[in-house]
Amino acid sequence: MAAAVVGRIAQSSRNLVQRTSPPPPQSRFFQPDENTMLPTGSFSNKVAFITGGGTGLGRVMTSTLSQLGAQCVITSRKLDVLQQTAEEISSQTGNKVHALQCDVRDPQAVSRCVDEMEKLTGLPDVIINNAAGNFICPSERLSPNAWKSITDIVLNGTAFVTLELGKRLIQGQKGASFLAIGTIYAESGSGFVVPSASAKAGVEAMYKSLAAEWGRYGHRFNIIHPGPIKTKGAFSRLDPTGAFEKGAIGRIPTGRLGTPKELANLAAYLCSGYANWMSGAVIRFDGGEFVFMAGEFNELHKVSPDQWKIMEAMIRKTK
Repeated sequence: MAAAVVGRIAQSSRNLVQRTSPPPPQSRFFQPDENTMLPTGSFSNKVAFITGGGTGLGRVMTSTLSQLGAQCVITSRKLDVLQQTAEEISSQTGNKVHALQCDVRDPQAVSRCVDEMEKLTGLPDVIINNAAGNFICPSERLSPNAWKSITDIVLNGTAFVTLELGKRLIQGQKGASFLAIGTIYAESGSGFVVPSASAKAGVEAMYKSLAAEWGRYGHRFNIIHPGPIKTKGAFSRLDPTGAFEKGAIGRIPTGRLGTPKELANLAAYLCSGYANWMSGAVIRFDGGEFVFMAGEFNELHKVSPDQWKIMEAMIRKTK
């Protein structure tokens, strides 16, 4: 029975790939610029601490900051992956990337990680809370452990890192820029990813609160809400059949998914001195997807010019 279900899913995925249409024509107007945006040396003599820095968006943000002169410290649970990433980026940029194992769900592990970082680099100038977990699941099938596994990483992990570093920075009288990578459905909510939506919304509330409270200590807090950006790990868990990617492109006004480098450029700007007057901000970075889904009449973009003529004629006849 299970094999038959898996077989049907696999066949549906193959059929979907075969029916995949070319990208919408408007995408040609919105081609991504993969160059690094900020001037070389924008992060010279700066230390950046990135959770989840070994893969996906975290890796690309680390690479961009390192390219701009930062000494980076990356963390996750998988030390072998971190070490490989650190070596590769260091060899490309010429700037040292340190790999420290850390489970952000464990406050003691976070404290030990920060102890080690202080010995290596001193306290950071930039903190990016990027570590995350997510999976799709009907909420009626969620177990307490499933709920806890996501909220422990996303909400509690971000809190443990932020509070541990924030307290030490305050004691050391050092300012810093904090950035969290959220999601657009933290604002709207979303079915089938309820633990993630709830945890990301909590991170947003925490960052806005600390922006108000800790600005007096020289700390800035900002959030990026990305729309669909294709990374290998996230899409393998959230879009195993490819159906989500096709549907997402259809509701993004710019006609394409975002790229990790585009997000990395935005992250670097928000963490740089060029954005020193920006705090408590939430940047929606989604190609217009949120506003498209929010407008109840936006599906009328499917109406052809000939159909509009017929509809207009019908409307004129009404009283």
